[in-house]
Amino acid sequence: MGDPIGRFNVDGESLSLALRGGRRVYGTCITSIAPHWLGMASELRLDFAFLDTEHTPIDRGTLSWLCRYYRELGIAPIVRIPSPDPYQACCALDGGASGIIAPYVETVEQVQSLRGAVKLRPLKGDRLTKILTGEDLPEPELDRYIHERNAGNVLVINVESRPALDRLDDLLAVPGLDAVLIGPHDLSCSLGVPEQYGHPTFLAAVSTIISKSRAANVGVGLHYSEDTNREIEWAREGANFIVHSSDQHAARMALRAEFDVLRRSMGDAQ
Repeated sequence: MGDPIGRFNVDGESLSLALRGGRRVYGTCITSIAPHWLGMASELRLDFAFLDTEHTPIDRGTLSWLCRYYRELGIAPIVRIPSPDPYQACCALDGGASGIIAPYVETVEQVQSLRGAVKLRPLKGDRLTKILTGEDLPEPELDRYIHERNAGNVLVINVESRPALDRLDDLLAVPGLDAVLIGPHDLSCSLGVPEQYGHPTFLAAVSTIISKSRAANVGVGLHYSEDTNREIEWAREGANFIVHSSDQHAARMALRAEFDVLRRSMGDAQ
């Protein structure tokens, strides 16, 4: 428990097992579609690539190309869809994603519908609804087929609001949930302490989400860029879904620091 995943060829099934088993997995948010950037991701020994279609304008065709390329590199592509919509989840998986992250989830009904799209494919319609509500059970042969077909599909939800925090126990109780990803910016705003990531209210909420998720054998982490020391503290608390920074943020910070050095050295700092 708590060890890294320990391999550099990660697919959806191994990522799911690691998340649920408390093993640490490492990835970053990648926004660039430049071919050279894909090779860089391989050099970082990432377990997964977080591809965000909620906040970045990546079309479906480009997304599919990215997903399949990362799969070839042995990096599991995890796609954040624009909204917690089961049809968008299916589109991402059809395009080659190893899993999906659904943003701003607050209700059990949302998690159940996403579970249907990610874990019970290709069932749809009334039959799917009845299985999700427990009114019906799949036949043994169908149950085996669904399990084998979807073993490599990872389901992650963003917990990033007070209502989601208040309903966390119920959200975690939905079968098939692999991990919770805390959205620190939205969560801090919902808690009334915007961007105050050291505020006691925010830290208490994060600790609660980490402890409850791990107690439910669900992976948990934050998408965070501000302070690696804080990330280490959360990992020591039990966070094992390590989503560190983004290519855009890392490039901006590195270039800003280097230009500051150049300007100061030449007396051009303002």
